[in-house]
Amino acid sequence: MLKGENTRKRIIAKSAELFNQRGYASSSLSDITALTGIKKGGIYRHFASKDEIAVEAYQYAGSIVNQKMKEVLEREATAMGKLLVFLKVYANVVDNPPFVGGCPLLNLATESDDGHPLLRAIAQKGLERTLDIMKGIISEGIQSGEFKPDLNIDSLATFTLSVMEGGIMMSKLEGDNRHVRMNIESFSAYLKEMCLREEN
Repeated sequence: MLKGENTRKRIIAKSAELFNQRGYASSSLSDITALTGIKKGGIYRHFASKDEIAVEAYQYAGSIVNQKMKEVLEREATAMGKLLVFLKVYANVVDNPPFVGGCPLLNLATESDDGHPLLRAIAQKGLERTLDIMKGIISEGIQSGEFKPDLNIDSLATFTLSVMEGGIMMSKLEGDNRHVRMNIESFSAYLKEMCLREEN
């Protein structure tokens, strides 16, 4: 039983790296067998389809990123600091992303947008979950008196995620972290404007 569970975990972990770097459509079961050293029959013993692997692979990649985010978030005392964590975790996205290949949500959303309803639904859930976390942080900032009371929570959460994902996409495409890092600087200045008290 333990050996079978370890085999399943290996397939998921290796597939997550493969899909997040190369994309779902461009990755085949043959690629997975080459990476894992497990034959197709062995893979089908654990998964009914490539789609099933893709869903679990995305969840695995997301859990790695979420754990790294959580560790950094716990060190931040302010809502502004916590929102900036979402960008700062990807400050070195080109050379050392929190998960190989970049942001799992961005990669899945981009690839599945029009061509794969199942993966698109998974990406939509990831989007909703991420926005909810950001909204919670913003709400706390308003309640604590850090942020202005009339701040539009939905709008700021959307803006935060857009700035994050846009910077990641541009930095990955160009092969230069400067876009993420410029966004961190610009977003930090923007958030200071949203604060009731000026940060020193």
